[in-house]
Amino acid sequence: MKPDITSAAEVRGALENCFDTYESLCADLSDDEWHAQSLCPDWTVRGVVDHVTSIEAAMTGWLPDDGTTPPPFERAGEFLADSTPYLDKVRGVFDARRRDLAALTDDDFRRPSWTPIGPGTYGGFLAIRVFDFWVHERDITTPLGRTTDDSGVGAELSLAQVENSIGYIVGKKIGVPDGKSITFELTGPITRQLHVAVDGRAARVEHLDDPDVVVTTDSTTFIQLACGRIDPQAQIDSGKISWTGDDALGDRAARNLRFTM
Repeated sequence: MKPDITSAAEVRGALENCFDTYESLCADLSDDEWHAQSLCPDWTVRGVVDHVTSIEAAMTGWLPDDGTTPPPFERAGEFLADSTPYLDKVRGVFDARRRDLAALTDDDFRRPSWTPIGPGTYGGFLAIRVFDFWVHERDITTPLGRTTDDSGVGAELSLAQVENSIGYIVGKKIGVPDGKSITFELTGPITRQLHVAVDGRAARVEHLDDPDVVVTTDSTTFIQLACGRIDPQAQIDSGKISWTGDDALGDRAARNLRFTM
């Protein structure tokens, strides 16, 4: 059964799972792996963990009160400057956030909130935090050759962030011409068909009888390409992304999914 990603309990559980996953990952990294290059050009593995954990440190004890004011992100520097042994301070941040999440009510989840993509709700902000954790986990594990669980609520929430922008991706990033259509066939671990038609503007539709191109890939590759994390040419060469129909349009789609970084 597809999870209800609008549920406070589902999002809370997904974020707590992110904390658990990072704690286990950090405890298992070797010294060389901590210093390895992540998929983020400016960050090592340690830099990625610094990023996600310091943001959670800034959010600790914070609840939105006016819908427009962001969390006190300046507090992220306090985490970085803290001389506590690294794994201990990572666990300390996540423990504090677990306590925050446990105290949330459904009304808190629905609070108007600043989010990185514009005004939303606190629950929506937490869903974006899951997306950030999920993508950054693979920024670490992909270059290290470590396996990940790419199904479940965290994956669904991450894919939802891409789905919410699929019209923009198709219309602006890929540049599918007016009158044309495209289907993205996601083969797993999350199976999904995303249909987009361009009729004046690109918009998702429920069904396409005969799309001009069908692009096929797995859900993880799709998300990583949409986030600009992996090289499109390498995925084309390996067969991890392919297409049928309009060859030029399929090639352009496979190379231009990136909408964020």
